[in-house]
Amino acid sequence: MVEPSCSGSSVRFFCTAGNGMETFLTEEVKKKLLAEDVCQIPGKVLFSSSAAIHRVTSLKAAERLFLLLKKDSPLRMPTRCSRAEAASLLQSRLLNRDQWIGAAVTWSRMQRELLATKGLGETGRSQRVGGTEDFAASKKHRSELREPEREEQHGEKPPEKKRMKEDGAEAEIKMESNSFCSKIRLTGDDEASESVENVSFRISCKCSGSVSRSFSSQEVSRMMGAAVSRLLGWKADLKNPLLEVTLHLNDDYCLLGIPLTRLPLANRSYIKTIGLRSTVAWAMASLADIQPGFSVVDPMCGVGTILIEAAQEHQDACFLGVDIDDGQLQRANDNVLFAHLGKSIQLLKASSMGLPLLSGTVDAVVCDLPFGRKFGSNTNMAADLPLILWEMERILCPGGTLVVLLSPQLSCLLKKLLTQEPAGPALEQKAEPQTVAASCLSSSSPPDHQLHSQDRRLAAGLQQRQPPRRSSLKHQATFRVSLGAIDALIQKYVKT
Repeated sequence: MVEPSCSGSSVRFFCTAGNGMETFLTEEVKKKLLAEDVCQIPGKVLFSSSAAIHRVTSLKAAERLFLLLKKDSPLRMPTRCSRAEAASLLQSRLLNRDQWIGAAVTWSRMQRELLATKGLGETGRSQRVGGTEDFAASKKHRSELREPEREEQHGEKPPEKKRMKEDGAEAEIKMESNSFCSKIRLTGDDEASESVENVSFRISCKCSGSVSRSFSSQEVSRMMGAAVSRLLGWKADLKNPLLEVTLHLNDDYCLLGIPLTRLPLANRSYIKTIGLRSTVAWAMASLADIQPGFSVVDPMCGVGTILIEAAQEHQDACFLGVDIDDGQLQRANDNVLFAHLGKSIQLLKASSMGLPLLSGTVDAVVCDLPFGRKFGSNTNMAADLPLILWEMERILCPGGTLVVLLSPQLSCLLKKLLTQEPAGPALEQKAEPQTVAASCLSSSSPPDHQLHSQDRRLAAGLQQRQPPRRSSLKHQATFRVSLGAIDALIQKYVKT
């Protein structure tokens, strides 16, 4: 049962999503919010819901959340369009006094609801409830509304900037939010229309396609800002606006929205050290089909992002994170304690090529296979992948689910490993991994496993006892997602 909003009426929202995450977000809003009129476009999902706003701000697959002000067909600028003509066209297409005032009233009501939720002491939403603290903070806060910077490479991001948590700062922001809310009274449509005055605002525009060839984003923002000031009497303020409106113009649509949170939804308040992008980690966990009582293992857990995202939504399951690196395990332990998930998540130091677990005892395995410059060459992982895959398949029970994140090159290797015919003698099978790897990733020198002597002996023993057999993992789905500067593939398998 979805908790309804205070007003009980359906509201139109849209969320931004990373490339490839739109499908996950669409399914999430339908399942969690019982959303209607769901529309998926590249990088965004539009939907209507009457769910309480704190439920909407709990979406996991979204980057940022907006109150939809208007969606329209693409704006076609005439050839050699003058600035005055462009301004007139923008005003006629995008500015409707009643529509803008109604959106401001709805936005204000949602801010009060979120502030009330925070006052009740709800936990786990501090950064999203912090979004209710208004948009009138400093230029530093405004910059946090921009798209998350692209990662230079796959793997752990540098620590995010420390959020403002001092009591004095929170009180100041809350007072600013209440100041804005007091300017929009909800006693009736007519009175609300008259009471929306002295509101400072800023237009943030993103232009692409044909419009960008005629006018820059800054020019469109200035034209829209001037038109809004004339129409509503609001005051433009580029540094500390009380209200920010975003405008997306391209060859496919025009989209106007008001951000509902100061920080992106993807910024998790319960994660101390950031590793894999949280939205992608959540998507992987959602594909694992975790049920109450399940045992879930991440054999290369890193800082534990995937397990934490999974345990947040499946607290009746048991999770085990395995890693060979002491530093990563320490950071994972810090994250687990910070998220108060010590009863759900256990950590263990071991090699992913020799997991100390009984065969067929795990219900789901989720794994972010390291790749990219940060983790060395792809050739090393390609050489190790056969043993890692063998171990993950071994510990899975029949019907168990395997979800992996890997590069397209490693995906090529994985596909060949799963479809190759059973080998003959043990020595012949032992040489097979390097042969398969070479067919996917060209290398001028033999791969270096970079293992400790104990791990080398364990890996050699595992190779020698592998039975000649065909893999029992059956491919279910593949999703291409963006990790910033690079793309990766999420693949799901089921053990038959």
